Amino acid sequence: MRENRRSVGNSGAARLRRNRILYSSRWGLLFLVLLTVPQFSACEKRLEPAKLPIEKTGEIPDQESWNTRVVFSDSGIVRAVLQAAHIRRFDARRETLLDSGIVVDFYTTGGAHSSRLTGDRGRVDDATNNLEAFDNVVFVSDSGVVVRTDYLFWNNAERKIRSDRFVTVTSPREKIQGYGFEADQSLRNYVIYRVSGEAEVRREE
Repeated sequence: MRENRRSVGNSGAARLRRNRILYSSRWGLLFLVLLTVPQFSACEKRLEPAKLPIEKTGEIPDQESWNTRVVFSDSGIVRAVLQAAHIRRFDARRETLLDSGIVVDFYTTGGAHSSRLTGDRGRVDDATNNLEAFDNVVFVSDSGVVVRTDYLFWNNAERKIRSDRFVTVTSPREKIQGYGFEADQSLRNYVIYRVSGEAEVRREE
């Protein structure tokens, strides 16, 4: 009788363990299903196409044009004429961005042409009409002076140009390299603040 009781007890324990395993498997499967559903939902949300806002953002230009000519004048006197392959104007930031090549012709107060600037891209401060030129900048005066640099700033009110980058100035008489540069827009008078390398001076015979 004792052995029979042990056998019955063992089979009952075995059934109990199987039931526990069965219940554990069911709960594990249910947990796996519940865990998987949010992941699919999250994937579906990420795959939805982005919706662009209707209102304008700060990166969308208010005006855009190609092959444009802009005249800078004061009291009817032309100071400079800008030509750019691509122009984008941002009214909120009060600036105009220029790219794809720029050419600027500068004029004296008497209306005579004095110099020309070329560069890859630029920026105009619409509040002051000051101009910045970037990348492969070349400034050539009608007197034969050439300035090469990666950045140049033109002050509209002062009619001066300056740069804080490395510059090379070549004239019929000399070639000077250095850092920091300032000159009038005719390049008749110019200063290089930190001369770097040797200066080549050609004397007239």
